[in-house]
Amino acid sequence: MKDVADLAGVSTATVSRALMLPDKVANKTRNKIEQAILQTGYVPHMLAKGNKNNESKIFLAMALDITDPFFTDVIQGIRETAAAHGYIVLFLDNRQQPIEAISLSAIMRHINGVILLGANTPFDMHDEESHQLPPMVMANEYLPELKLPTIHIDNMTAAFNAVHYLQHIGHNRIACISGPVHLHLSHYRQQGYIQALQRNGIAIEKSYIISGPLSFETGATSLSQLMSLPQPPSAIFCHSDIVAIGAIHQAKQLGIKIPEDLSIVGFDDIALAQYADPPLTTVAQPRYKIGQKAVLLLLELLQKNSVKSGSILLDSELIIRESTAKPHS
Repeated sequence: MKDVADLAGVSTATVSRALMLPDKVANKTRNKIEQAILQTGYVPHMLAKGNKNNESKIFLAMALDITDPFFTDVIQGIRETAAAHGYIVLFLDNRQQPIEAISLSAIMRHINGVILLGANTPFDMHDEESHQLPPMVMANEYLPELKLPTIHIDNMTAAFNAVHYLQHIGHNRIACISGPVHLHLSHYRQQGYIQALQRNGIAIEKSYIISGPLSFETGATSLSQLMSLPQPPSAIFCHSDIVAIGAIHQAKQLGIKIPEDLSIVGFDDIALAQYADPPLTTVAQPRYKIGQKAVLLLLELLQKNSVKSGSILLDSELIIRESTAKPHS
């Protein structure tokens, strides 16, 4: 505990309070302590053994990058729902903290359940030792081959609806800034984009599809590339709001007016989307509910209740704001 306290820059009393009474500790301090616990591989003894039922009260949530604004509300949904049922949650950032750098096996022995917030599983689910892993659910991204109960939206249909809306207001030259090809999300959203074009008899233009990390930089560089084409698009569908906001920023640098000259649609409806300039048309995901439902699903597994493996869909909604308009004739 002293090692955790030193690493987090707090007293051992604060560490103890964060573990036993998390609601009594500020979020910023609690986050430091949770990260220090992961970095040291410390397993709190009083949490590993419950007071009455010899039951641990810890969940582990894993994401490729928990600093992504998309996860803000998802994490809040996980944390608050878990706390309401007497659990604390440790969050593991696989990008900032490679899985080899911590004693995962030591931690997993004392974890009640795991929430995977993406497809980057740090262990082989088909390994013969996988039966020793704690109960798991997946949230946000769906991998049928893992056969895990999964909370997510229908990304293909959501993308189809976004692109269809652009077609409905008159756009035919619609580009797509996609996420990394290894992400299942990217595959489903790109398929939705392609199906919307095909449904209206529009040929797929390969130069209109660009893939890259879901970042501001990808949006900016892709925008420049698309608008330098001999026949640039009149609208762009982006796989995330971060990408869309990067594209809007770059359009302004090039003197392109949004939405007068170019319409842009994002995906996720993060908090920043409504404050972008102009406010961003985007696909809204129920991010808090994704986190909440993932915890409730995990609790059902722990209680040995019958839980159907596979996809559990939540609704999404296209939010129309000021970054889209009819194209110039």
